[in-house]
Order: sequence, then structure tokens, then C-alpha cells
Amino acid sequence: MNDTKTCVANHIAGILAAGALLAAGQAQAVPDAPTAWEKCAGIAKQGMNDCGALDGKHACAGQAKADGEPTEWVYVPEGTCTKIVGGTVAATKPAK
Repeated sequence: MNDTKTCVANHIAGILAAGALLAAGQAQAVPDAPTAWEKCAGIAKQGMNDCGALDGKHACAGQAKADGEPTEWVYVPEGTCTKIVGGTVAATKPAK
């Protein structure tokens, strides 16, 4: 009888410990939210741009005709654009 109680207690302790470790691992996997965003021109893939072109040729997202057009842009976290080959900062806005 005593061995059964010990065995059950050990299993419960193991399950609780595994749950705590899993929760701690998930909490660390979330990156910090950016404090600001910047329009990064020249890196958008075809059809993947955010909003209108810088030169005013269109006013809609998803209208980029080719990869890497200098007038097409996407929002990236502030400080990221200049680290990307071909990226040029067009404007910056605070995060919500």
C-alpha cells in the first residue's frame, strides 16, 4: 500500500515538473515586440508589398510587379532595414 502511494506521488511530481519546464520554455520563445516600425523599400517580393508604392503608381498592398523594386516597401522592425541587402529606410512610425 505504501509503495503505491509513493509511486503515485512520484508520477504526479514528475508531471508537474514537466509542465513547469514546458511553460518556462514557451515563455522564453516569444521575442520582444518592436517599439517602432520602418518602411523598408527595395526588399518586397512580387505581390507582397505593404500598401501603395512610394512613387504613387498604385495605392494598394500586393501590387508589386517584381521582386526588389525600389518603390515597393514592407514594414519591418526599426533598425532592421539597413541590415537587409537592398533595403532603404523610407519612413519610421511608432508601434501601437
